[in-house]
Amino acid sequence: MASFKPSIMLNPIDGSHCASGEVHVIIGPMFAGKTTALLRRIRSEGNNGRSVAMIKSSKDTRYAIDSVETHDGIKFPCWALPDLTSFRSKLGDDAYEKLDVIGIDEAQFFEDLYDFCCKAADHDGKTVIVAGLDGDYLRRSFGSVLDVIPLAETVTKLSARCELCGKRAFFTLRKTGEKQTELIGGADVYMPVCRQHYVNVNVNGQVVIEAARSVLESHKIQRTNPSLRQIQLFNGCI
Repeated sequence: MASFKPSIMLNPIDGSHCASGEVHVIIGPMFAGKTTALLRRIRSEGNNGRSVAMIKSSKDTRYAIDSVETHDGIKFPCWALPDLTSFRSKLGDDAYEKLDVIGIDEAQFFEDLYDFCCKAADHDGKTVIVAGLDGDYLRRSFGSVLDVIPLAETVTKLSARCELCGKRAFFTLRKTGEKQTELIGGADVYMPVCRQHYVNVNVNGQVVIEAARSVLESHKIQRTNPSLRQIQLFNGCI
């Protein structure tokens, strides 16, 4: 029986060896905890003695410019960049060589995501952890996140909780009428929804959102003895 050998990459030019890297992808709708999962991984790597760095798109200025921040306020310092190609020059060659793990948040905003992951993992021996939306508000591929999946050792798809019924939510619903793909915002612009409510809202329009919200508020206030009509609306029968 052949013995197992550690994964080693051979440089075809000079014959030298370096440890091969890895790519891990975390996807899901908005409010699914992607950034929280990414920070958990990055902190775990750092606690294990590995050198880590975090990158986010400079387009995302919702919470802070120089840190990645979850919706509930957890922060981690980061490099805010317009593209990933500039990361090595910004960090410096010596610091980059010593780096073990690179986290990328809101990865859908980076057009050069695929090429960066290829080089960082295949040639530079880095572990790259990517977190981003797999789909836009129309449930179409968003950016290059899905292109990275064939490069990945692991892919984790997270779910949120449907804002209209509480079931597992895999889709992001836009509350406003803007049509551009890139529209950065939080709970004022987007909500996570299940399949049923994604379809219902897109068929019946904004009135469904408002009706369901009213029922949810009534349900919070009148937790005891809710009416049959409230129960029907709350369960999506609207």
